[in-house]
Amino acid sequence: MTRVKICGVTSVEQALSCAGAGADAVGVNFVTSSPRRVETEMAREIVRAVGDAALVVGVVAAMTVDAMRALREKTGVACLQLHGDDAGTNVAALLPHAYASVGIADAEDAARAETLPGDFVMVDAKVVGALGGTGHTFDWSLVALLAKRRKLVLAGGLTADNVAGAIRAVRPWCVDVASGVERAPGDKDMAKVRAFIEAVRGSG
Repeated sequence: MTRVKICGVTSVEQALSCAGAGADAVGVNFVTSSPRRVETEMAREIVRAVGDAALVVGVVAAMTVDAMRALREKTGVACLQLHGDDAGTNVAALLPHAYASVGIADAEDAARAETLPGDFVMVDAKVVGALGGTGHTFDWSLVALLAKRRKLVLAGGLTADNVAGAIRAVRPWCVDVASGVERAPGDKDMAKVRAFIEAVRGSG
């Protein structure tokens, strides 16, 4: 069964609602430039409130390994999702509780994703100047073989309308959505969240 991660939750209420709707994981964003960014105290409250109901993942970029370790310890997030040019280098030092995200535009990007350390790897649409959460899709066929060899987290423009097709094309370990279930960045629409999860569960 394909797992579901709802990324960019910004409050305890959002996180609990997503977990209650059946999300396997929720993401809290620490990237300074992100409109979904939360403070460490809010992240800690989310982790405490969610408990075992869902995995809480911390989204990070442009941080040293020591800073990421400290953040993980301070907030209690279960693992870290690394973005940026140094993600592949740094993730090795944080295993097994970390994975890197790679922007995909062509076969070369997909090949680079396969070289990253760890069991898990995330793939997203490659958009110049953005780390993720853009609402753009990419050619899913580029990562179909990678999904057979790795625990692939598929992101990039997923919605309730297209996620079943994405799952059939790629067979990912997990699908990740942020903008596709929002009214505005960081403002989750629970009707969209439930529709997304239902579409995943009904995809076979």
